[in-house]
Amino acid sequence: MTEKRTTAREFHDAGGVDEWRVLFWGAYAHYRTDSFADGARLVAAIAEVADATGHFPDVDLRPKGVTIRTFSREDGALGERDIELARQISEVARELGLQSDPSQVQTVGIAVAQGAGVDVRPFWAAALGYNDLGDEDAVDPQRRNPHLWFHELNPPKLGRGRVHIDVSVPADQAEARVAAAVAAGGRIANDSHAPEWWMLASPDNHGVDIAAWPDFEDGEEG
Repeated sequence: MTEKRTTAREFHDAGGVDEWRVLFWGAYAHYRTDSFADGARLVAAIAEVADATGHFPDVDLRPKGVTIRTFSREDGALGERDIELARQISEVARELGLQSDPSQVQTVGIAVAQGAGVDVRPFWAAALGYNDLGDEDAVDPQRRNPHLWFHELNPPKLGRGRVHIDVSVPADQAEARVAAAVAAGGRIANDSHAPEWWMLASPDNHGVDIAAWPDFEDGEEG
């Protein structure tokens, strides 16, 4: 049976998860550390919490910080157990004297447009060693690298595809990220959906979407 979906709003309103942000494929937190050993101690504490709850997050240990992602469903959606796990991880991080840094949290996706009646997902999945997920995605089975989302090219352009980058960031970091990209020579191609997301163009007209919507959307129950 599929676990009931917890929306971003429900997650944030639950309390005790102020250090967490909801992006593509789950809820994330980043804790700054002064050394690799400090980070390893946090990872060990997270392992104890995960064993006790029976719910296991993805953990990325680096010399200057630890990033954690938790989700409950194959599509990256949250459930009730993510709330409790996030609370407990925040508690052990505080006990270790570590501070969270939401500005270091993001996830990147690649959107691949294809013509009507064309299915390029098998090619991309084979080339990257990815697995199909649902009707529109392909994902790294180890969840290390950007996911791929496939959609129909609009407007249609015969014999041509198009790729752009999606960057999922916390809602409270999105405007600063957009401003930094514009200051670095980019331009806003479409802000009609702000503050949910902005479409940016690089100086040579490559597309990047800054997506904040996962961190505050209501979503649907599933």
